[in-house]
Amino acid sequence: MDVVVVGLVNVAVFMVIFVPVSQRLLGVRFGLGRLAVGAGLTLAVFSPLMNALAGPLPWTGSTGAAMAFLALTALCSMLAGLIFLVLSEALVPTGSLPRTRDLRRDLSGRIARTRRYLQILRIAVRHGLGPYLRGRRRPGRENAAGQADLARSLRLALDEAGVTFVKLGQVLSTRSDVIPASVALELSRLQDQVSPAPWPQIEDVLTEELGAPPRQVFTDLAAEPLAAASVAQVYAAELDGVQVVVKVQRPGIASVVDRDLDIVQRLARMLERNTDWGRSMGVRALAEGFADAMREELDFTVEAGNMASVSAGRSVAGNDDVVVPALFPRYSTGRVLTMQRLDGVGLGTAAAAIAERGLDAARLARVLFDCLLGQVAIDGVFHADPHPGNFLLLTDGRIGMLDLGSVGRLDPSTREALQRFLLAVDHGDPVAATDALLEIVYRPDVIDEQSLERAVGQFMARHLAAGAALGPAMFNDLFKIITAHELGVPPEVAAVFRALATIEGTISRISPDFDLVAASRQFAAAHVTDRLAPEALRRTATEELATLLPMLRRLPRRIDRIAAAAESGRLGLNVRLFADERDRRHFTGLLHQALLAVLGATAGLMAVLLLGTPGGPEVTESVSLYQLFAYNLLVICAVLVLRVLVLVFRLPDSRSRV
Repeated sequence: MDVVVVGLVNVAVFMVIFVPVSQRLLGVRFGLGRLAVGAGLTLAVFSPLMNALAGPLPWTGSTGAAMAFLALTALCSMLAGLIFLVLSEALVPTGSLPRTRDLRRDLSGRIARTRRYLQILRIAVRHGLGPYLRGRRRPGRENAAGQADLARSLRLALDEAGVTFVKLGQVLSTRSDVIPASVALELSRLQDQVSPAPWPQIEDVLTEELGAPPRQVFTDLAAEPLAAASVAQVYAAELDGVQVVVKVQRPGIASVVDRDLDIVQRLARMLERNTDWGRSMGVRALAEGFADAMREELDFTVEAGNMASVSAGRSVAGNDDVVVPALFPRYSTGRVLTMQRLDGVGLGTAAAAIAERGLDAARLARVLFDCLLGQVAIDGVFHADPHPGNFLLLTDGRIGMLDLGSVGRLDPSTREALQRFLLAVDHGDPVAATDALLEIVYRPDVIDEQSLERAVGQFMARHLAAGAALGPAMFNDLFKIITAHELGVPPEVAAVFRALATIEGTISRISPDFDLVAASRQFAAAHVTDRLAPEALRRTATEELATLLPMLRRLPRRIDRIAAAAESGRLGLNVRLFADERDRRHFTGLLHQALLAVLGATAGLMAVLLLGTPGGPEVTESVSLYQLFAYNLLVICAVLVLRVLVLVFRLPDSRSRV
């Protein structure tokens, strides 16, 4: 027992020296566990190395030689600890292992995730999707019958897999640019309908989120939900005399979705790594975008922000025919939303009510379509899921907009490009439409613009002529053009296409004969061309001139100096290399590692030469002074090489210390 205590004390004392020295020599920080093992290893090999180099103690040589051998032994033994640190970093990089306190918490989660992962794989194999997962078959190469079987199998598998995969199928059903149209059509049949969670569980969520029993906060709170979906349930209530609806997240859904999203991303990485069709479709990027959208949908504070953004837009704030329910922020949290209750019927079943009240169906369709186009082209914040269930025909004849958990956002440059695209469509100009399209999508390094212009012209003649219908075939043809010319569709632009395709189906429920192409042209003429009005042009010119005036005042003098320098032969160009701090830091790091490698190689070469040099003063009977110098140079060489290697093995994003 005393020997163990003495050993631990020696290791602790030695660590006081080993820790700062090792981290200084290698230039990186290590966890306490690795350093303790390295210090123990250094201490353990010290005596055997001393005996091997200088003979058994007590040593009878001179004091200077004894000190030299002692220093060499210390360096060599520390080298053993440094080698351990580098090898441990190479085999088990810092940050690759969970912390000790997280192991117990993660173990149960890993077991559950693995069980769920195997369950999903069994479902896929049972429905005949195994060959596609292994890369033996490719979806895009199937014939019509094969695609029909694939679509049905995929729909059944996603439906059986649960809520997250159902929503994944719903998202994929809108991406005809990456999956076959027949598969997208089949996936559109997926319905997000589940049995409601019991009221006691919902009551517990409300109490936890609001800080009080829900009966004390709301009056006339119904125990039966108005609607139940996989993520949330909606209840009718009264708050301070105002009729409200309370949207409550289903208990435990966050952990289920988080686990399934991890599986979706793992499957996407596997498909992109092992299959050609997975790489060509970019399934990993699709999965990451879907995961981000799902996590936002689980955070009701995001939906609350979306409601505020949409309500403040010109297309809603200045529109007396469209209503977004008012939010009650005091009674809204990350899992509970309290908002104004809108009385009406869903647009999906509103045709009879429109006829009974004598309302103009074409006018309602025009209001809804103009509102969505205004959100897309003018506001930049739009409802990304405008299906019939998310709109109400209110008792006063207005349209209520619901469920803003999925909202798309466009930056100003994309909005301007979309406006130019609408204007080109209105004018029937395929060249301008092509230029606008290239600003909307990701363009490859090389593109045949003439061929693209012809394809866009044919597309406009087929789908955007008078009397043409705006429907799935139009968007399928547009995606074919984009795919054929290797253009990339940003997620926010894909959300625009999805919203337009969805709104077409919504409007057809109330006004089947509504001409969306003509409405698009009228919208472009009424709103987009406002920028070309004399007053708007005058205002734009004034703003641009105010910005350019200081530069214009200096421009003549600068042109004169450049012309004079060119005439006298003194015109030169000064370019600052590595002006960016990041470039300087990166280059300095590379130069540092290269210099260390060169110095290490030089020290090693000198050591080899000295070891091969005969003669020289003898320190001991078997070791000369040349050899002693050579051993020290070998240690220096090893330290420098280890420093370079540890910088290579160290993960750049490591944060934890193991």
